[in-house]
Amino acid sequence: MSPTSREIVTRCLKFEYPQRVPHDLWLLPWAESRFPEVINTIKQRFPLDFDRAPNVYQPSSRIKGNEFKIGIYVDEWGCRFTNIQDGVIGEVREPILPEISHWRTVQPPYEILPEWKEKARDIVNRAYAASDKFIFANCCPRPWERYQFLRGSQNALLDIMQPEAGCQQLLQRIHEFYLKELEFWVTTDVDAIPFMDDWGGQKQLLIPPRIWQELFQGLYQDYCDLAHAHNKFIFMHSDGYITEIYEALIEIGVDAINSQLFCMNLNELSQIAKGRITFWGEIDRQQILPATDPEMGRAAVREVARHLYDPAGGIIAQFEFGAGANPQTALAIFDEWAKVQQLTVV
Repeated sequence: MSPTSREIVTRCLKFEYPQRVPHDLWLLPWAESRFPEVINTIKQRFPLDFDRAPNVYQPSSRIKGNEFKIGIYVDEWGCRFTNIQDGVIGEVREPILPEISHWRTVQPPYEILPEWKEKARDIVNRAYAASDKFIFANCCPRPWERYQFLRGSQNALLDIMQPEAGCQQLLQRIHEFYLKELEFWVTTDVDAIPFMDDWGGQKQLLIPPRIWQELFQGLYQDYCDLAHAHNKFIFMHSDGYITEIYEALIEIGVDAINSQLFCMNLNELSQIAKGRITFWGEIDRQQILPATDPEMGRAAVREVARHLYDPAGGIIAQFEFGAGANPQTALAIFDEWAKVQQLTVV
């Protein structure tokens, strides 16, 4: 009997020689509306191994608009996003908390959490039992990004570089909401808990590692500890150059990390993390995915494989199919991963 997606991903995370590299594809509406045929081809030739649990949250009266449409979108925290292009996500231009001293006015959206937990848990567990995919919880704690959405990016960076009264209190208020949210998800049958925060610029960490450790490492440790206490894997996403925090992420127990490998030195990442954490993709979105020549995508896969691939596990074939990506390059990336595996079969 062929292994299920859930079995393949689990063996990959445990370095137990999965039958193939797991497949994951992040699809933005921009790509789905433009290249449905290529996307269907990818899914047929390279079945995707991941899925999300059903949405069991309560509706929010704060939400206005559509986050992927041109115009203003207001999310469940009341943050206002301005979007100038359909199919992608906008940005916060006018923060709802211009003064950190007013942090007490921020009211996390506890009202959206499942009202009838047993009923919601049953919905999630039934969907899980009906699928053979590796299932993520339908949540994504992001304390640093939420702080930025509330304060604006410039204010947020100034806050944490020289923390004043209110900075740590606001972070804690955000963190407490996410812990409450995770307390529900870890009691369901899902396989993994995802969380995220973008910490890298193009060539360096956004803030000194010392400040990152003081303000954020403990928050992430709480997420990892809670997930592992309930036998869940934990996955993290962080854009940009984050080499300096890889070791810490491994130490706190992150099982898989999605990071922009091509912003960093692959040889250095191999020495730090190969065999200790699973590389959850990805392929460069700035130069390689938009390339008109699909061979650039194939060459990128070979470069990642040369430094990070291990038949025992620890790597997931993943990238984001978003604005500007060449559909033929996207298809070539998965095709090349299949060739890499064939070359390593003993």
